[in-house]
Amino acid sequence: MRIALVIPSWRPEDIFPTKTAAAQINYWQPLGTLYVASSLIQAGHDVTFINGAFIPREKILDELKRFSPDVIGLYSTTFGWKRAVQTAEEIKQRIGEIFIVVGGPYPIAMKGRCLKDTEAIDAVVTGEGELTMVELLERLSSGSSLKGLKGVAYKAGTEIIENPSRPLIDDLDSIPFPARELLGEPDMYIPPPATYRRSPVAVVITSRGCNRRCIFCFQIDRYREKGIRYRSIDNVIKEIELCLSQGYREIKFIDDTLAADYGRAIELAEEIRRRRLDFTWFASACVNQVDRRLLQAFKDAGCWAILMGAESGVQKNLNTLRKGITIEQIKKAVKVAKDVGLKVFTPFLIGIPGETYEEALKTIEFACELDPDVANFHSLTPFPGTELYDRIEEFGYMAKDLEDYTYQGAAFVPNTLSREEIIRLRQIAFKRFYSRPRFLFRRLISIRSLRDIKVAINGMRSLFWLWLQRDLFRREGIT
Repeated sequence: MRIALVIPSWRPEDIFPTKTAAAQINYWQPLGTLYVASSLIQAGHDVTFINGAFIPREKILDELKRFSPDVIGLYSTTFGWKRAVQTAEEIKQRIGEIFIVVGGPYPIAMKGRCLKDTEAIDAVVTGEGELTMVELLERLSSGSSLKGLKGVAYKAGTEIIENPSRPLIDDLDSIPFPARELLGEPDMYIPPPATYRRSPVAVVITSRGCNRRCIFCFQIDRYREKGIRYRSIDNVIKEIELCLSQGYREIKFIDDTLAADYGRAIELAEEIRRRRLDFTWFASACVNQVDRRLLQAFKDAGCWAILMGAESGVQKNLNTLRKGITIEQIKKAVKVAKDVGLKVFTPFLIGIPGETYEEALKTIEFACELDPDVANFHSLTPFPGTELYDRIEEFGYMAKDLEDYTYQGAAFVPNTLSREEIIRLRQIAFKRFYSRPRFLFRRLISIRSLRDIKVAINGMRSLFWLWLQRDLFRREGIT
């Protein structure tokens, strides 16, 4: 069958303030969609991929008309759900009755409830899509019913039927590598400025799942029946070698934490070094899972930066988030990472349940004292499928507009803060952190290339608007 996998159109300005978008813009390789694509290709289907990050909705419709698919798969986050619905409806109106199935974080969390929002969507993938989509196309090609197809919700006349969940894939090595050949020009897919050293950048995940229970994070295996599922080191190395053969020069590992299995993390770093694989890389790790030996092994294997979720400078609020870490562990991990020569990225959250205005200011002060190379200050966001979302009435209230669910707006407001205060605190945080002479001097002396100059200029432009424009992060019409 012919299937088109589509990410609906969006623009950076839909997420980030127009004045700062140039310093925040990022285009990730859509790894989940590419895994589904490779599984469908392996099963013998003709697959195309259309990414609305780069083309408007009209162009998507033109591309679909040219390809003439039998099935269309739409990907959707919470933020992108309105666009997915609109795209599906326009496809049915202007192209014809093509079977449309949706997947992605929002459909996985909401399952059959998505089908109530529009008549244009025929089915929902409610979990991992690789095996489900292959079987779905087999059913459609043979004219069989979707009854009993695990991992799918669908419409039967006016009735919405939610089939049982599909078990998670145990053997991750059995899944073919992501179909990056469908991406087009690799250089289009770049992380935010200052978060990569070389380009093009490939995104790789070496495991699925997480063994932590943070209230703001959505995991398919929410109740940890499987825990973390790991790919073998050999399988990961083969994908790295394939990426290098395709011209990629840097890899961003997007595991929730690459250090969850300490011995495996060491083994991966040592194998990369032993094979003398020439690429730079970036990873994430929890502060209580790293030490000098591990971070030095990462550095020796080509890692140049590590992201460690700090989230708050107040222990009470870390406990509320159920991070399972302490302030002292954050300080120690950041110091050791710097000592071995890694750049350190630390995200923080504003608007934690029970957080006061004064405590948020303490977090900003802590970020400045911690002095990572890059800090981000997100609004805590109650994504569907998270404990925060399920307990929202206990913690505060959330925005009705799904387009505000991006970490950038104030989609969640705890009982102890107001929306206006969250917006103000985020702007204060960015201004204070990035206006420090120590930071500015370090950034100045680190300039080595034309790209570094462009990054610095965009950063200074953003800093200018942070100081000049009040309520820079406010989105109009949020309810």
